[in-house]
Amino acid sequence: MPQFIPGQRWISDTEPELGLGTVVDVHANRVTIRFLACGEERIYAGATAPLTRVRFVPGDTVEDVDGNVLTVTAVAEDAGLLVYEGKAADGTPLSLEEIELNHFIQFNKPQDRLFTGQIDPVSLFRLRLATRRKLAELEQSAVRGLIGARVSLIPHQIFIASEVAGRPDPRVMLADEVGLGKTIEAGSILHHRLLTGRAERVLLIVPEPLLHQWLVEMRRRFNLRFSLFDEERYSQAEQSNPFLAEQLVLCSLDFLLADPDRAEQLMAANWDLCVVDEAHHLHWTPGQPSPAYLLVERLARSCPGLLLLTATPEQWGKSDHFARLRLLDPERFHDLAAFLEEERHYRELAEVIDRLIDERQPSAQVLTRLAEVLAADGAETLLSQLGEPDSFAVARAALIQLMIDRHGTGRVLFRNTRVTVQGFPDRELHPHALELPEFYRTALSSVAAQPEDHLHPESVRLLDEPQSTTDWPRHDPRVAWLVGLLKRLRPAKVLVICAKAATAVQLELALRQQAGIRCAAFHEELTIVARDRAAAWFADQETEGAQALICSEIGSEGRNFQFAHHLVLFDLPLNPDLLEQRIGRLDRIGQTATVNIHVPYFRGSGQECLLRWYSEGLDAFRHPCPAAQAVLAQVGADLRDTLVHPDPERLEALVRRSQNLREELADALHRGRDRLLELSSCRPDAASRTIDQIAAIDRDPELSSYLERVFDHFGVTVEDHSAHCVILTPSEHMRVPHFPELPEDGLTATVDRSIALAREDMAFLTWEHPLVRGAMDLLLNGEYGNAALSLVRGSGHPPGQLFVETFHIVESPAPRHLQIGRFLPPHLIESRIDAQGNEVSAEDTPDGSDLDESIPAATVAPFLRNQQRLIERLLKRAERLAHRRLASLVADAESLMLTVMTDELKRLAALRRVNPSVRREELDRLKQEGVALHHCIQSAQLRLDAVRIVLTV
Repeated sequence: MPQFIPGQRWISDTEPELGLGTVVDVHANRVTIRFLACGEERIYAGATAPLTRVRFVPGDTVEDVDGNVLTVTAVAEDAGLLVYEGKAADGTPLSLEEIELNHFIQFNKPQDRLFTGQIDPVSLFRLRLATRRKLAELEQSAVRGLIGARVSLIPHQIFIASEVAGRPDPRVMLADEVGLGKTIEAGSILHHRLLTGRAERVLLIVPEPLLHQWLVEMRRRFNLRFSLFDEERYSQAEQSNPFLAEQLVLCSLDFLLADPDRAEQLMAANWDLCVVDEAHHLHWTPGQPSPAYLLVERLARSCPGLLLLTATPEQWGKSDHFARLRLLDPERFHDLAAFLEEERHYRELAEVIDRLIDERQPSAQVLTRLAEVLAADGAETLLSQLGEPDSFAVARAALIQLMIDRHGTGRVLFRNTRVTVQGFPDRELHPHALELPEFYRTALSSVAAQPEDHLHPESVRLLDEPQSTTDWPRHDPRVAWLVGLLKRLRPAKVLVICAKAATAVQLELALRQQAGIRCAAFHEELTIVARDRAAAWFADQETEGAQALICSEIGSEGRNFQFAHHLVLFDLPLNPDLLEQRIGRLDRIGQTATVNIHVPYFRGSGQECLLRWYSEGLDAFRHPCPAAQAVLAQVGADLRDTLVHPDPERLEALVRRSQNLREELADALHRGRDRLLELSSCRPDAASRTIDQIAAIDRDPELSSYLERVFDHFGVTVEDHSAHCVILTPSEHMRVPHFPELPEDGLTATVDRSIALAREDMAFLTWEHPLVRGAMDLLLNGEYGNAALSLVRGSGHPPGQLFVETFHIVESPAPRHLQIGRFLPPHLIESRIDAQGNEVSAEDTPDGSDLDESIPAATVAPFLRNQQRLIERLLKRAERLAHRRLASLVADAESLMLTVMTDELKRLAALRRVNPSVRREELDRLKQEGVALHHCIQSAQLRLDAVRIVLTV
C-alpha cells in the first residue's frame, strides 16, 4: 500500500479532469483526497486506490496557487512531503512546497504509452475522438437535461421543465390541474438539475400513500434512484445523521413529524432542492400554522430550490394559497392584505393583454394603458412599432411577453388548465337512482345526523345494533347495483372510490365473497407494499387481474389509473376539489376513451341534493370547475343545511344560485389572474422550439451507430429483438469486469421514444441515459484509444514519411453547478505536424489503417523509441500551436459568458423593478456565478488527450 500523508498531492487515474488532489485524511485503509479545483472529494481504499503521486523532476515547469511559475532545479523530501527548489522567470531563486502547487494542474500523457509500444487500434482512437466531440456538443446543447426522460413531448410540460430548471434557484409552485402531469414536470426539473450539476442533494416529500409510486416513477421515467426513508430504514442507519448517507432521499411528512430529532437531522443535511407533493395539505392561518407547514417553512429557509406541487392551490382558501407562495418567496409575499389587493388588478391587466391580442391596431386607450403598465426599458420602442405594419407582429409578441414577465405571480406559479391543454377525453355522467332502505332511514333518525352522515349512512351506528357498521352491505341497494354493474361491464376495469377506509374494506369483502368478483382493496390501513400490490393487480391487463379496485379517499390523490374507463363514485365528497381529484384518476393525458362516471344515490336524500348541485350547479362531472371553491365559499352553509333537510324548492334555488355564481366567477377568473397564468404557464412558441430540438435528436441515427461501436469494442453482446429494439447481455470476453448499468442477466433496450413509452419493460437509451453516459466515461477516463499508430499505403506520399496528429482537450475544472460547458465546453484542439515541424491540414494528412503482418507489433516500440526525440519535438510544436488557439477560445468563452450573464442580470433587474416576485437572491446568485465563471474560464488549461503517429509505407 502506498504511504499517504496529509498534504501530499495525487491525481486520479480514472478521473484526471478533477485536477490536482490533496490528501486530507488517512484512516485505517481509507484515504480521503480533496480536489479543490472542482470542489469534489473522494474516499479510496488505500491499497487499490487508482491514484498516482505527483512528483516533478528537475527541468519541469510548475505553478503555485498564486500563478507564479517555477522551473524546478532540485527536489527534496521532508517528512514525506516534497519541496521543489528552482528559479522564477526572472532568475529569482524560489522554494515551493507541494501543498502550494496550483490545484488546476492535470496529468495524462498518452505519449508515454506511445513510446512503450502500447498502441491502440485506429478504430478505438476514432471512437475516443467521436466521444470527446459528442460530449462537447452535448455540453452546449440548449436541451441538455431534457432529452433523457421517458416522457411524451407535451408542450406545457416541456416548457415548464425548461423554464424552471434553468433558473439559478428554482422556487415555484407547479399547480396544473389534475391529470396534466405535475409529477413529470417535477421529475424533468430534477433530472435536468442533477444531470447538469446544479443540484446534488435532493429531498422529495410526498404523502405516505404515494411513496412507492414516486419511487417507481423517478426510476422508470428519469433513471433517478431515490432512497426511501421510513421507520425501518431510519432505525437501521449506521451514521449519526442518516440523511447524510444518501444524495437523493424520498420520505413522507408523517415520517418527518413523528420525531423532533428527525426534523433537526433533516435540517442539518444541506439540501440543494426540496420537492413537496400535495402541498395543499400545508395548512396555515395567521398565527396558527400547522406543524407540517412549520417544518416545510424551515426547509424553505435553508434550501436554495423549492418545488411545491398541488392541483388545488386554493382548496382551503386564499390565505392558505398565500401562505404557500410565502414559502417560495417570503419577501415578495409578506402581507396577506396586500396580496389580495394586488389580485384585484389582475383583471385589468388581462383585459389589456386580451385587447392587444384581439386588435389588429390597438386603440389610443389601449396604447395609453400599455405605456403606463410597461414603464420599462425597451417598451417605448415596442409601442411605437405597433403602428408599423411590418413590425406589428413582432412588437405585439414582445409587449405581451413583457407584461407576462413583469406582472402577476407567473414567475413563481405555473397553472395549466384543461381548457388550454388538448388531449383529454370526454366525461359522461351515469346517475343511478335507488330507494333509501328503511335500515338507513331508521339509523339517521336515531342520531343528530350531520351532512356527512346523510352522504355516508353506512357509517352511522345504531345503538341497539353494534354490528350495524359492518353488516350494512346486506341492506344497502348500492352493493347489489354495483355487483350488477361489474358483471355487465366485465371484463372492463372499474375503479370504485368511497370516502372511508371502513366502507372500502366491507365493500371489497362483500363483492369478493358474496358475488365472486375479482377485486382488491386500497386504503390507508394497508401497508404501502400491500397498496402497491393491489394497484398492480388491478393494472394487470394480461393475466387474471382484478376487475375492480375499491379505494378509500386516498385513491383520489396521486395515483394514475387511466387504463380504466369506468369510475364508480360510491359516495360523493363535500369538497369539489376532492371530486375533481377522484375523476382525475382516470381523466388524464393518455386516457384513450370516454370516462364513464357512475354515481348511485338514494332518491330524496342528501346524496341526490349533492349530486344535482355538482351536476347542475357546477357542471363538475362534464368539466373541471375552477370556480367551485369560490362558489362553495358562498353557498356552503345553505348546501350543508339542504343535505340534512332536503327540500325540492330550496334545492332548485340553490342550484340556480350556484349556476349564476359559477358563470360570474368563471368569467372573472378567466379575465383576471387565470388569463395571466394561462399565458405565462405555457408559451407555445418556446415550447415548440424546444420540442423540435429534442425530436431532431430522437430522429438522429448517430446514437445507434455510436453504441454499436462501443458495444463491439467492450464485448457486449447485441441481439436484435424487434425494430429499433435490441437485447444487451454481458459476454464472457468483455474488456471490463462490469459494463456500466448493464445487469448480469442483460436488458432489452430501445432508442425509439414511442416504443419506450409503450414498453416500460425496455430501457430507453438516449445520450443522457446512465448506461450511455457510463460508457462514455469508461472510454474517456481510461487510456482507451489515446495512443495510436497508422500505416498509409498508396497515398501518393513517399514511403517513410512521419506525421504527428495531436488532440489537446480544453479543460477548466469547475464546480458542476456552474455549467461552464455552456461557454467553454471540452473542445478538442487538433494539430497535424509533419516531420519538418510544419503544420499541415487534415486534407493533406494521409489517413491510415492499423498495423498489419508486414510490420510486427514487436518492432513498433523500438521504432518509436528511435524516433522519440523527433516525436517529442513535434509534440512541443503542436502544444505551442494549441496554446495559441486556447487563448482565442478563452477570449470567446469569456465574451459569451459576459454577454449571457449581463443580459440575464439586466433582464432580472428590470423585472424586479416592476415585479417583486423576482428575488434579490436571484440577482446576487447570478453575480456570484459570473465571478466564479470568469475565474474558471481564465484557469483553462490544455491536456494532451490523444496522439496518433501516421507513417507512410
